[in-house]
Amino acid sequence: MAGVEGRVALVTGASQGIGRACALVLAGAGAKVALCARNQEKLDQLASDIAGNGGEAEAFKIDVASEDEIKAGVKAVVARFGKIDILVNNAGVTRDQLVMRMKRADWDEVMNTNLTAPFLLTQAVIGSMLKQRWGRIVNITSIFGQIGQAGQANYASSKAGLIGLTMAVAREVASRNITVNAVAPGWIETAMTSVLPAELKESMIKNIPLGRTGTDLDVAHAVKFLASEEAGYITGEVLKVNGGILMG
Repeated sequence: MAGVEGRVALVTGASQGIGRACALVLAGAGAKVALCARNQEKLDQLASDIAGNGGEAEAFKIDVASEDEIKAGVKAVVARFGKIDILVNNAGVTRDQLVMRMKRADWDEVMNTNLTAPFLLTQAVIGSMLKQRWGRIVNITSIFGQIGQAGQANYASSKAGLIGLTMAVAREVASRNITVNAVAPGWIETAMTSVLPAELKESMIKNIPLGRTGTDLDVAHAVKFLASEEAGYITGEVLKVNGGILMG
């Protein structure tokens, strides 16, 4: 089996942005996709779009901030598809504020969604991956988890932690033919970045060697590669998708 054809992929945060792009690209490459997010309507529409293009997908309403919903959701996915081969931990939130003004609730919400949820989802799927001796886990981190960002102590910390989680789990499960990698996007045009001031966007683009912002598909194709059979000798890696802002 080459690529991801015939594999079952669970994608969190699939209702929009990078998660939606990942679902479309994986389905287009022949994977069966479990679409997970909080917005049922958007998930249903995406499932319909994938089916319209000859793919297979089903919507599962899951709030990854809830441990109970994660456990129930993963069970529902396995009941529907029989297994989970690929986990894409994409769901994330921001609650930006200078550290001296950041509320504990904003810290907790970002850490719970961006770091604790990937940990719990990994726990929920790893048993079946170990049993079948094959699996791919791809965590969506961020360039700001590598270089930091003013006003994002919570977000940067959560994404840096996700890199650590990626490497630790990669070491634990490598002997069972399970790889665990991360993709670290840089400046990507999504709903999350579309609200930022035009001046800020222009100044950011000047610092990108490739001279443009990235797209959700730029990230999705990197995810598809790491989820594929061809990436079987890559684990514990952080693949930068940032246009050259951060090298080395």
